[in-house]
Amino acid sequence: MAQPEYVPVDEDDRVRVTELLPTPRPWTADRPGDVKAAGGQVAGPWFGSAGPDQGYALLLAGRMRDQLTLTPGEHVEDVVAGCVEVAMKRAARYGRAPVRADVEVAFTLWGFLGETPDPELVAFRRVMFAQVSHRYGDRRAIVDLVADATLRLTPGEVRARAATAWRELLSHPAPAA
Repeated sequence: MAQPEYVPVDEDDRVRVTELLPTPRPWTADRPGDVKAAGGQVAGPWFGSAGPDQGYALLLAGRMRDQLTLTPGEHVEDVVAGCVEVAMKRAARYGRAPVRADVEVAFTLWGFLGETPDPELVAFRRVMFAQVSHRYGDRRAIVDLVADATLRLTPGEVRARAATAWRELLSHPAPAA
C-alpha cells in the first residue's frame, strides 16, 4: 500500500524505485544435456519414454502392492519393476506425470490386478517378468510388447479386454503355451 506524503518515515523505510531488468536474450539449446534433435526427443531401443516426474509411478505402484495377485514363483519386485515401466510409457504418451490409472492399466494388462487370469497369460508373464527388476533390457522388452493403442485405453477397457483377449492388447502377440 502506498505511504501517504504527510506521514514521517525513516529513510531506510522509504519505498524504493524498482530497477527494470533488460529483456532476456533468445534461448537456444546449446548446453550438453539439451535435446537438439529435429523431431524433439531422441527415440530408439533402450531410450525409454521421456516424461515429467516419471519416478512417481514407483510410489503409486508401491501403494498398490497389497492388491496384486501373484502366482507361486512370481516376485513383487519384478512385477512392480516391469509394470512401472509400462505405466511410465503410458504417462509419457500423454505428456504428463504418471497417475494411478497408468499403473492400474499396466498391472491389469498383465493380469496382476483382479481375479486369477488366463493360465496361458500366467505362463507367459512368468517368463517375461522373471528377474526383470535386475535387467533393464528385459523391462524394455516388456514395454515394447504393449501396443500403443492399448496405452490409450482406460483401466476399465483394459480390464474388459484382458479377461478374454489379452493377446490383442500386445503389439507382438505372445506365443501359445
